[in-house]
Amino acid sequence: MTNNREFKIGDRVLIIDSKKRRYLATLSERGEFHSHSGVVTHQQIIGQLEGALIANSKGSAYSILRPTLEDFVLEMPRGAQVIYPKDLAPICMIADIGPGMRVFESGIGSGALSMTMLRYGASITGYEIREDFANRAKANVRSFLGDEALERYDIHIRDAYEGIDGPEFDRVVLDLPEPWNVIAHAAKVLRKGGLLVAYTPSITQAVQVRQCFGNEWIESRTIEVLHRSWHIEGMAVRPDHRMVAHTAFLTVSRFIGAETRDL
Repeated sequence: MTNNREFKIGDRVLIIDSKKRRYLATLSERGEFHSHSGVVTHQQIIGQLEGALIANSKGSAYSILRPTLEDFVLEMPRGAQVIYPKDLAPICMIADIGPGMRVFESGIGSGALSMTMLRYGASITGYEIREDFANRAKANVRSFLGDEALERYDIHIRDAYEGIDGPEFDRVVLDLPEPWNVIAHAAKVLRKGGLLVAYTPSITQAVQVRQCFGNEWIESRTIEVLHRSWHIEGMAVRPDHRMVAHTAFLTVSRFIGAETRDL
């Protein structure tokens, strides 16, 4: 009986060498993975189970896994700088992204945030001013999540600074140089009780966003996520010398409508 976890043609795989270097590949009938230490044919991987150890043409061993979303975001083709995993999960938490949520997203880039929100079950209407970025994002979504996800991913080549059309949204998520220029437009399409999250690299950007929240908005806050790993080897336990510190500030606020008094 064939195990449905076996690798097959068309599957995306993560290849890890003995020095923990990571590579993505999509399996094909005659495909090969080349590195300085030798060649692994895709036929060696097809039919194997996740976690298999494969020897290349020179005897070096590689671990073969299915990439996680984190793996894919870090290694995927990109046209623009991506939002990194340490911020993707907090964004989805503070924006309360979940199945059936109608999300407006602008600043699509390479699609890392889009993939994460689609994975959470949201439906996304996105504005992106660069067609090449939009096409790259859709290709990345299809590559990792499949064609089904594209049914919930509606991208338009438009500028959110000029306005937002469409039905009422549950959430607005912005990764733009000047997100404060979208706040007024968001207030016209965001339902009462809905949330807006802005991703901004600098604190001055975050301050400008916060200054645009009037009486229609409550519970505004700005956070920064720091990521520090630890070295653990026997009794030698210490923080790693390097850490992923600042990448951006995450600002969130809840919309309650113009006629509601400021709490």
